[in-house]
Amino acid sequence: MNELLKAVVLGVIQGFTEWLPISSTGHLKICENVLGLKVPLVFDVALHVGTLAVVLAFFRSDVAAILKALANLNFKTEHGKLIPLIVVGMLPTAVIGWLFYKFLEHIFQELSTTALAFVVCGLFLWLTKIGRERLADVRYREAFLMGVAQGLAVVPGLSRSGLTIAVALVLGVKREKAFKFSFLLSVPAVVGALSLTLYEEYSALFTSTFGFFEISAGAVAAMTVGYLALKLLWKILANGKFYLFAIYCWLLGISLLTAIFYGVF
Repeated sequence: MNELLKAVVLGVIQGFTEWLPISSTGHLKICENVLGLKVPLVFDVALHVGTLAVVLAFFRSDVAAILKALANLNFKTEHGKLIPLIVVGMLPTAVIGWLFYKFLEHIFQELSTTALAFVVCGLFLWLTKIGRERLADVRYREAFLMGVAQGLAVVPGLSRSGLTIAVALVLGVKREKAFKFSFLLSVPAVVGALSLTLYEEYSALFTSTFGFFEISAGAVAAMTVGYLALKLLWKILANGKFYLFAIYCWLLGISLLTAIFYGVF
């Protein structure tokens, strides 16, 4: 596979799986272990910048309103009230990410643990069937628990969007509010993770086999597919079918475990 095609394939995978509740890190680990597609750090950073741009574009009016409220220190408006909630949600995410990322990354290096994580992710998604919409807005308790879920999603196979939205739905948050807050909460998390990666592995940025053209092609592919994936996710969630993603996660996880058991991988 030539470098340009590899970049586009990885971009499509990243864009499609980053926002759907099926774990982008889990799929990229499968690409590394099964297909031999190693993701260079600079390319990984570019893909995450691209998918971050998708969220900012998709929720542009909400992001603009939040920034305006923050600039005016106005926490009484609808969007101003989201600011302390996002801070509360980011606290457990930051603690888990800062203190346990390397430990979790080491523990969950094996493809078998990624497969198990897919199965666990499916359980979370299936539990959303029991959720009943009774909360008009995300409160501090829901924000904190969504932040915990977001932090745990550093494990490949555990979907960030899947876990955060699932937690909100099980706690009774309305679908639209759960969807919006999950992705607004992802913005500082992605920015923080990118900053930490750049700080710790700056020298690795210059060892990529991808050139500027390949990196750009991958980022554009990730942004295009990512935007469509977000629209698809909202449509499925709005129709009350979010739990169906559990079937995909279970099939993938069990298939991987079976293949590993029989020595295929």
